[in-house]
Amino acid sequence: MPKSLQQFASICVALLFALWSATPARGYAFYDIVPDVRQPASVSGGSACPVPSHQLTSAAAIAFRWSTVLGANPITILTQDQTPTGSLNEIEQTIQQSMSVWSSVSGTTLNASSFAPLTRVASSNVCGSDGINSICFDQPDMAFTPGVLAFTRVITADQIGIQLGNGPPSTQVGQILDADIYFNPSDSLVTFATPAALSANPKAYDLESLLTHELGHSLGFSHSAVWSAMMYPFAPAPGTFTNLRPSPQQPDAPLGDDDRTGLRVVYHDPSDTQFVGSIQGRILPANALSLPAAPPGVTGIFAAHVVAVDAATGSVIAGTIGGWSCQGPGPVQFDGTYSINALAVNQNYKIYAEPLNGTVGPAQVSTAIASLCRNATTDPGWPPLQSCIVPQADLELTTADLSSP
Repeated sequence: MPKSLQQFASICVALLFALWSATPARGYAFYDIVPDVRQPASVSGGSACPVPSHQLTSAAAIAFRWSTVLGANPITILTQDQTPTGSLNEIEQTIQQSMSVWSSVSGTTLNASSFAPLTRVASSNVCGSDGINSICFDQPDMAFTPGVLAFTRVITADQIGIQLGNGPPSTQVGQILDADIYFNPSDSLVTFATPAALSANPKAYDLESLLTHELGHSLGFSHSAVWSAMMYPFAPAPGTFTNLRPSPQQPDAPLGDDDRTGLRVVYHDPSDTQFVGSIQGRILPANALSLPAAPPGVTGIFAAHVVAVDAATGSVIAGTIGGWSCQGPGPVQFDGTYSINALAVNQNYKIYAEPLNGTVGPAQVSTAIASLCRNATTDPGWPPLQSCIVPQADLELTTADLSSP
């Protein structure tokens, strides 16, 4: 991996307000949230099992606006068309193309009609906890620490009926109420270029790759430890872009199979009959006494990166952060369970597990593992029977794998 890569940052704001259903760990790397079981079951679902954050996908349910205020000193975005109107049109086209990448994946309920028409706002400070999804290119934020190019702040509902600012009230637990994408406006060494302008500006970062990555966060993804995935936490080097450009033949070309599989899990199309395979198992220590110091009830390896590889091609199809399961009223059981779902049927897969001790570590996927539990310390009055404490990620694996198709 080139040393010049810069780190993305994604932030899940702890206004965690959202349940679908109590199920085993689905894996991958999603923003997870525990429903507020202090509320009546009619609004919380009655279970402390984590739920992946998600957008609604009915027609025009996902609305984004973007600020047309661009940094000029230093310049934030470079375009091929240098006229004021042409530059804005070129940037908007890049935003729309990045959205279409995610809405072109087969086997999901997310499609082009899920996105409302993109709107423009002539104000720089439109990103905030107001219930409106926004993209900002010239808005400072304390999250812009050295090396951070862009980040997405996601706010999710932990119960039905939560309203944020002028946004609509939540109708589902796990519903994303607000997702704001910020691009670093103040680093004199960082510029972003549209695809048309990238070749002429080899020191700029590819705007489309970064937008596509950040939109993944706005759909509920955390980071992925699969290096070929769009949701890998490090940007391509300046002057380059992630994977292939989208084309009419393959509009979702920039995505990796891990991204596509994860999208099919969160936004599963019930009519799909191709991507319905699953592999479940547990990652257990070969020596049970080798488990690190952990809260009571930890019986398996937590936060192992479990990967499904196509046996015929060697391609990575999906990677999940495993180690837990949850059923009934919850809470999470740290029993080493993993589940890789939405796999194509009639294919053979190989499974391997590895610790998160490489380029991608627990810090890069914290939104997928740190939010699995709530208790009276984090949330006053939390019921003891539905409380748990997230153990530390196990970075030393000596395991036995018990899997089943």
